Amino acid sequence: MIKRVVFIFILVITCSVFGQKYGKHKVEKGETIAQIAQIYKVTPFDIYQLNPDAQSGLKPYSILLIPNKTENTKTILKTKTHKVEPKETLFGIEKKYNISDEALKKANPILEKDGLQIGQVLLIPSNTGSKIVAPTQEKAVFHEVLPKETKYSIAKKYGITVEELEKKNPEIIPNLTIGYKLIIKGTAPKTAIYHEAVSSKSEIIKPILAKVSPALNYVNYEVKSKETLYSLSKIFGLSQEELTALNPVLTNGVQEGMILKVPQTVLIPEKTKKDYIVLSKKNTANDKKKMVLLLPFNMSKIESDTINSTTARLKKDKFLNMTLDFYSGALIAIDSARQIGLNIDIQIFDSQETKNSSNVVAIIQENNLVNVDAIIGPFYQSNVEKTAELFSKNNVPVISPLSKDIGNSFPNLFQTIPTNETLKNAMFSYMKTKGGNIIAVIDRKKESARHYIQENQKGVQFASLQENGSLSTENLKSLFVKDKINYVVLISENTWMIKSTMATMMSAMSSFKLQLVILEPNETLDTDEINFDNLTKLKLMYPSITRENESAGALIFDNEYRKKNKILPSTYASRGFDVTFDTMMRLLQGNTYQETIEASATEQVNNKFEFYKKEGGGYVNKGVYILYYDADLTIKEAN
Repeated sequence: MIKRVVFIFILVITCSVFGQKYGKHKVEKGETIAQIAQIYKVTPFDIYQLNPDAQSGLKPYSILLIPNKTENTKTILKTKTHKVEPKETLFGIEKKYNISDEALKKANPILEKDGLQIGQVLLIPSNTGSKIVAPTQEKAVFHEVLPKETKYSIAKKYGITVEELEKKNPEIIPNLTIGYKLIIKGTAPKTAIYHEAVSSKSEIIKPILAKVSPALNYVNYEVKSKETLYSLSKIFGLSQEELTALNPVLTNGVQEGMILKVPQTVLIPEKTKKDYIVLSKKNTANDKKKMVLLLPFNMSKIESDTINSTTARLKKDKFLNMTLDFYSGALIAIDSARQIGLNIDIQIFDSQETKNSSNVVAIIQENNLVNVDAIIGPFYQSNVEKTAELFSKNNVPVISPLSKDIGNSFPNLFQTIPTNETLKNAMFSYMKTKGGNIIAVIDRKKESARHYIQENQKGVQFASLQENGSLSTENLKSLFVKDKINYVVLISENTWMIKSTMATMMSAMSSFKLQLVILEPNETLDTDEINFDNLTKLKLMYPSITRENESAGALIFDNEYRKKNKILPSTYASRGFDVTFDTMMRLLQGNTYQETIEASATEQVNNKFEFYKKEGGGYVNKGVYILYYDADLTIKEAN
């Protein structure tokens, strides 16, 4: 009886399966389930249902059953495969097979996520058709980008997310171009939009070229970060159509690093990076300046603390120690100012701060500080913003000494600590100016870092990971080139990934120029698991707010500080000196603080001050050091 039931069950299943129509697919070497599913417009789950053994891996030349859907059918492109070789580009592959960028990326969605990788097997659509299933297309909805519109505002207008908008329009991931026609809903091919844009512009290119080009010489201009077709047209005094006529590559969108041809008669903006200068005293004896320091000693709390002695509180109150260190460095700066005869009056007040409150308003009212020339402090971002707001009417510069936050903008607020994004941008800028081959090794827990690089740092290659998340060392080696330095940007706290990255680099050092790079402090590198000698051999490089300074001026500061405080200065003490001394020197240049900021950058003992206006008002400091571990076990500044 049991055998009979089993036989009937098998018969029912067999009839169920073979009563439907199924295709067959011969697995090629390097193919994945995702790629095969893409070819036949089915899901990987559909294939696994009919081929359960495929879940343990695909074997070349094996046969898979492929379900045929019963929905509306249409003709689509048959495909063949292409294995990516070193130095190949998407443009070269597309040109070789005479296919569009859209068609290639549609057949290989992984290109949108990970970019082109050596050894990848790509599906190449051709123009011969075969019948397979295709769902009924939704009617397409388009939107033409207007000035001042953002991805967020457009997405919100149509009730979708920014991620959904970028998924339908991957070409806007780097930047949103005014006049671009976006797909909002539906499945209309993006190539149609591209060809529509090209053909519409091609109609006006000839008369525009005739207008722009006769008897003119041209110069090259490199596109900067966040520049758009609209902003470039304003810079050069050309219409967007005229600029595109001179540079047809702009029909694909604006990308950082593009080299554009512009008429020599157009005034190209001068370099934005400021020159570093040494400030000297320039004011007259009658021009006395007033400066205020608002530091959070919180003396009322210390005096009212009946449990802990002052000594006990100093041992465990890190914020108080930071304040006292900054104060001690500022006192050295004030002393130095007096010795060289700077005509400046300085007042120091206890700002009595917590994260969301301070005594600043009372201090200002009680001491009539509205007409001072500059204020350093308070420490917390919310308090420094409140102070800037109170002094904005008189445009008194308020210098934030320690906060890394970028909150509300005020035209008189100066953030002296570079942001994390500034540090990362400085590191990539350095590598690019050296003409380096930049490779990123990123573990799966750091996807935000991958997104940042894809969005902001074009031309960076990504090392592949194995299915288990470990580094593909063979792939990393294949990305090295012989004719330039190879910078390997390591973004991982995983000990094994760090060790395998370093081991791969060490094994290739005899054949390639290699340097290891990190973008932010990495505690794993300080553990016993990581060989410090190898870090020096790989000249570990990183961006930093401060430097290791052994100059004569730095030694004078160290000795003076140690003489007065019986210890060497901490990072906060050095910063207290640098911020205070730099502010005093800027006030005594015969110009306003803001005017000196606009004109030049400065460098003190261990900190740089290179300020730029930020969107919305106020200034940010982009003074960053690029440091590296040298073979003599010291940290040096990269040239």
